[in-house]
Amino acid sequence: MKAWLVKKLADPEEALSLEEVPDPVPGPGQVLIQVEAAALNFFDILLCQGKYQEKPPLPFTPGAEVAGTIVSVGEGSRYQPGQRVLARPHLPHGGLAEKVAVDDDNVFPIPDGMPAEKAAAMYITYNTTYYALHNRARLQPGEVLLVHAGSGGVGSAAIQLGRAAGARVIATAGGPEKVQICRDLGAEVAIDYLTEDFVEVVKRVTDGRGADVIYDPVGGDTFDRSRKCIAFDGRILVIGFAGGRIADAPTNHALVKNYSIVGVHWGLFRRLYPQQSAEMHQELMRLYEQGAIDPLIFRTYPLEEVPQALNQLGGRKTWGKLIVKP
Repeated sequence: MKAWLVKKLADPEEALSLEEVPDPVPGPGQVLIQVEAAALNFFDILLCQGKYQEKPPLPFTPGAEVAGTIVSVGEGSRYQPGQRVLARPHLPHGGLAEKVAVDDDNVFPIPDGMPAEKAAAMYITYNTTYYALHNRARLQPGEVLLVHAGSGGVGSAAIQLGRAAGARVIATAGGPEKVQICRDLGAEVAIDYLTEDFVEVVKRVTDGRGADVIYDPVGGDTFDRSRKCIAFDGRILVIGFAGGRIADAPTNHALVKNYSIVGVHWGLFRRLYPQQSAEMHQELMRLYEQGAIDPLIFRTYPLEEVPQALNQLGGRKTWGKLIVKP
């Protein structure tokens, strides 16, 4: 089979090599999946560069989200050949390959009618966001949710899941095209942060009250400005630091304005509470089948174009998720 291997640490076009490798053999409690779609993430670029917190030995295959069909199972697996699933492969044997072996605990059934590219695009972004909004922020119907980077992978999930929860959703994005995407996803108000001050807009449309929950995957200056439009008893969700700078969080300001700064580490939650994580997946599948959520896909690439796709992702000119189809 074909698989991408990181042979040296560098930018994707230098680091990655597409090679013929033996088919994996599923071990006990594993399944072998014929990969029909794999999603790309920004941390795949960092892995190629050796800048990610996880540093697998060379060579390794990146790719953290796949969907496809089980072709064989190892001893004791609870799955059967022919089942359609999404999965979270573990390094060093990631999913940017034609086949991948994955532990049962990281495999989740999907509806027969769900396209593989939609399933692959859903796992990390929607689980992270569902956990953030429901478990960490306890978002309530009627509350105001401000979503930063609303046209991105997690941001687009947050707009949809916020709407599904009955929240009033405000979103920020950079440029007219991305702002329109936020509106199309269901944001009541979409703010172009390149030309507008989101703090002023949020205060204006909430009659000065501010947002009850702020979903922040950007950090840095965006976090600093968000503290100026958080409501009394509000919750700022720390999702990530796409802006590059990790902001300081003055505790005296949180005290005076009576808001919470809430960390979101869904991966750790998933490891500590696998049963609750599986139930969360089932709820997301139910929402998908109801039409309440639908993963936003920027473009689908052939397996041979993974380095170019990662470079496009790294240029931050994309929206939603980038998908690879072997």
